[in-house]
Amino acid sequence: MRSPRTDTTAPDPGATAPTRRRFLGYLLAAPTLVAAAELGGASVFGPSAHAAETGAGLPPTPQVADHVDLTDGLVYAARPTANLIAVQLNEDGSASFALHRTEVGQGLTTAIAMLIAEELELPLEKVHITLADARPELVFNQLTGGSASISALYWPVRTAAAVAKGRLLEAASHVLGEQTDLLTAKLGTITSAAGNAIPYGDLVRKAASDRTREVEATLKPESEFTIVGKPTRRIDALEAVTGRKKFTTDLQVPDALPTMVCRPPTINGTVRGVNNLDQVRQMPGVTDVVEITSGVAVRAKTFGQCIDAVNALDVAWGPGPVDDESDATVEEKLKAATPPAVIPPTPATKTLERQYTFSFVNGSALGVNSAIADVRSDRAEIWSTVKIPIVAQSAIASELGLAQQQVTVHVVPGGGSFGRCLFHDAASEAAEVSKKIGKPVKLMWHRADDCRQGRVHPMSVGTIRASFTDDVISLEQHLANVRTDFSHGFGEALTSTATRLPLAGYSVSEVIFTLTTPSLYNFGVTKTLLTETHQSPSNNQKRGGFNTGSTRNVYSPDVATTRELFVDELAETMGMDPYSFRRKYVKNENLLKVLDKAAEVGGWGQPTPDGVGHGIALHHEYKNTMACFVEIDCRPETVNRPVRNGVTGPRVTRGVLVTLPGHIVVNPLGLEAMMQGGFIDGFAQALTASVHLDKGAIAEASWDNFFYCRQWNLPFEFTPVILPAEESEMPSGGGEMGVAPAFAATACAYRAATGTTPTHFPINHKDPLAFEPYPHVPPLPPSPTNGLDYTY
Repeated sequence: MRSPRTDTTAPDPGATAPTRRRFLGYLLAAPTLVAAAELGGASVFGPSAHAAETGAGLPPTPQVADHVDLTDGLVYAARPTANLIAVQLNEDGSASFALHRTEVGQGLTTAIAMLIAEELELPLEKVHITLADARPELVFNQLTGGSASISALYWPVRTAAAVAKGRLLEAASHVLGEQTDLLTAKLGTITSAAGNAIPYGDLVRKAASDRTREVEATLKPESEFTIVGKPTRRIDALEAVTGRKKFTTDLQVPDALPTMVCRPPTINGTVRGVNNLDQVRQMPGVTDVVEITSGVAVRAKTFGQCIDAVNALDVAWGPGPVDDESDATVEEKLKAATPPAVIPPTPATKTLERQYTFSFVNGSALGVNSAIADVRSDRAEIWSTVKIPIVAQSAIASELGLAQQQVTVHVVPGGGSFGRCLFHDAASEAAEVSKKIGKPVKLMWHRADDCRQGRVHPMSVGTIRASFTDDVISLEQHLANVRTDFSHGFGEALTSTATRLPLAGYSVSEVIFTLTTPSLYNFGVTKTLLTETHQSPSNNQKRGGFNTGSTRNVYSPDVATTRELFVDELAETMGMDPYSFRRKYVKNENLLKVLDKAAEVGGWGQPTPDGVGHGIALHHEYKNTMACFVEIDCRPETVNRPVRNGVTGPRVTRGVLVTLPGHIVVNPLGLEAMMQGGFIDGFAQALTASVHLDKGAIAEASWDNFFYCRQWNLPFEFTPVILPAEESEMPSGGGEMGVAPAFAATACAYRAATGTTPTHFPINHKDPLAFEPYPHVPPLPPSPTNGLDYTY
């Protein structure tokens, strides 16, 4: 994919940055220099400034998300323990930081290293980032999710690094006999006005403190930044592309042998018995076979032997909790749960109402779900990619009958998460197996496991209704959603800040829905509502209901697509073109800026051949204001092109994603990468990405029949556009931002190209299936052996 950049140069950090600011921090008692942050001043954590209201129409009913959003909630939750994270200086002149968030391919370690290098005046390669083990004392500050990590860490990390640099300057002043304000720190060396120099490494012991004490720090002016705000390649890129980066299954823990689980044919089915347990135990390489909560676990010398043993097991399966459910029955229940309109029409108004269905979608995480566990009678040690390690530690301790401090959880980098690693399913399973057999295990899920028993984005039905005359008078939007599982601990972080948010008494689902669904248009009386079905718990411990998760965004993709597709229909009904209609009704200047830029770069209004269409959509979330432009080709020669074993359909040929971020972009190159990934995820969910449910069983079993996105689906051209940052105190997050507007714009483009409004997503959620499903028993499909036949 060609990825030209338009207006993607980093915004001038000094344009919106405060002048020199003084913060409080701590010098920690340690043999070398260790510094931490103490954050004062509520303005640092206040919600972003909002652009002035603009546009025609009637101002929308005020909404909570217009003033405080999900990012604010997560930052508030992290704030009380900001002083417990520390930057350490080492005797070789380098800096170390144990990052209390999880790197899952989003480039977080690079961004944090950039902040530390900038504030400490160190070369980037001299900043070493590791991932911290579970630290219960951090409470809600060790949570990676909601695209909130940079928003929460920007000021604390800078403050801790500034405290360290200030202490180095004080130590150098004593050594060199010169005033601190006449010393200059650069590239890991402090130089005096007289030209005397001393490297950081020679100062770290002199700068160390024998007691923990509060100090004042002066942060570097953002106008002087030389690293932050500049496009920077990832610090772990070389290790990743050369295969040297270590993921969970790469780790060599003594005696931890490969382990896999034979799972039931239907979601969360149960084990009634195993008919050939002794025979399977005698298979080559097999060391142990044991029943666990989620199935029957096999430990062997190789994963290949595990697969053979898993498929050889003859298990008598009991039913699961959703064996009576299929796509059609779930959709029926969602529609039945949709309440009637609340805002009554009047004789003077016209009404337009539409309804859209969104299928279950697998998370398609690149890294397979895996964990290593070594459980003893008095302790346990876990290695896994977990994004809320404190919750994993607490839950596993409870399951094992141990105290929380007896369980160590090592956080391992992941190769992609998309919400999957918020759950610690694999870690819990590995711990259960290790306890039962008394041996260490290296447990790995098969791709088929994750498709059929893993986390899916819930099916939903979006209903929307508007009343209008010459203007839009009211808008009601309702989402009926299969219950989203928040048992991983994400919800606790938000409810902990309930006193700061006007959402007391709301459920976790209602809080997240309310904080992520702001109104974007001057449509008068505006009402949004969430209803959830299938309320039985779905975490592995209780084995009930559907296994749901956020899957790179929670409610936003379905809500945004419902809204933006409806806006196109409303525009046509009221005699306007979709772009002009949005310009008229968009509610603030930031939305207008991104809308105009997306239309300009995409070439809105240019003629297209029959069967080719343009779509445009808006979204606001994670302190980003966004617009997306999509061109789609739905002509027969595109839709019906031959592709081996592939669902093809329409092809997105061009895309533009514009964002107006908050405060500053730490790494524009990293943000561009996340914009591209979110864009691909969005149009994949619009066109082909889904799983099919039939009588409690999911048909898809791996990436060869889960049609997320393939090379033939990718656009020929994608342009990320980053506008100069908004004047605000809080940087925005990028991990999930592109999914919702890309999904919505693709749906709008399809409507423009075909003249038909899609009502079911993905558009190619085909029935009958476009592939022959692998059997559910045995559970693991064979790996292909004919790859060379298809190389060219």
